[in-house]
Amino acid sequence: MGTLELTGRYIRTNLHGAGYTVGILLRALVQLVFLPRKWRQTLDQMYVVGVQTLPVVLIVAIFTGMIVALQTGIELMRIGSSQSIASIVPISMCREMGPFITAIILAATVGSAMAAELGTMSVSEEILALEVMSVDPVRYLVLPRVVALAVMCPILTAFVDLVGTIGGGIVGQIHLGVDFQFYISQAVDSLRAPGHTIPLPKDFYVGLFKAFLFGITIAVIGCSSGLRAKGGALGVGQGVQRAVRNSVIMIIILGYVATWFFYFLGGS
Repeated sequence: MGTLELTGRYIRTNLHGAGYTVGILLRALVQLVFLPRKWRQTLDQMYVVGVQTLPVVLIVAIFTGMIVALQTGIELMRIGSSQSIASIVPISMCREMGPFITAIILAATVGSAMAAELGTMSVSEEILALEVMSVDPVRYLVLPRVVALAVMCPILTAFVDLVGTIGGGIVGQIHLGVDFQFYISQAVDSLRAPGHTIPLPKDFYVGLFKAFLFGITIAVIGCSSGLRAKGGALGVGQGVQRAVRNSVIMIIILGYVATWFFYFLGGS
């Protein structure tokens, strides 16, 4: 088999997969009218996404904030401006680090689990059985997962922003000589929107919007990868691998596009 043929087959397979994933997304959006009937399944998925992954997310968040504070603080100490971490860390967490950390963790845990669960159902012909019984797999299986991730990813991101910022303050207090109370005060000031008394900055809501997009992306890719699985256990494993890989790639691409749109086109 020639290189050209292999390349063409690879491109065709990936285009087919992308089209299938977009189709799943559109079908899920159409099925939103049936969401009230699926509230129990949606709450179950929200518990899996939010409560069960919260400890891992928070552990990663606090150490991420500490790393950001330590790395930037070391450089800022050389110019006598270590107190600037009180502005740098919260902005970094809200704008980029929080959404990306949350999304990548969810892709590796929840997204892979969705692909494995639906992939197992697919290879064991349970999906076919649902269709035979006139049960739409997208409405029954995909819709609750998409809604759960779309809701819980921004909520988890808000927790990550908060915990990461606190982690930066701990490092500032211990290693950089930045008083914790001063750090918190400056962090709140750096996030406060002009003319408002409560923290509602552009960095914060842009980060939550990114998390919303990431949540939908992870759910749709995870579900579509599982539904496409064929060939027994090997096919399920390949579906899980495909779900995590494609989710991470799309998270990075969407993150860049959102940042470009809000901060380049929309101004800083």
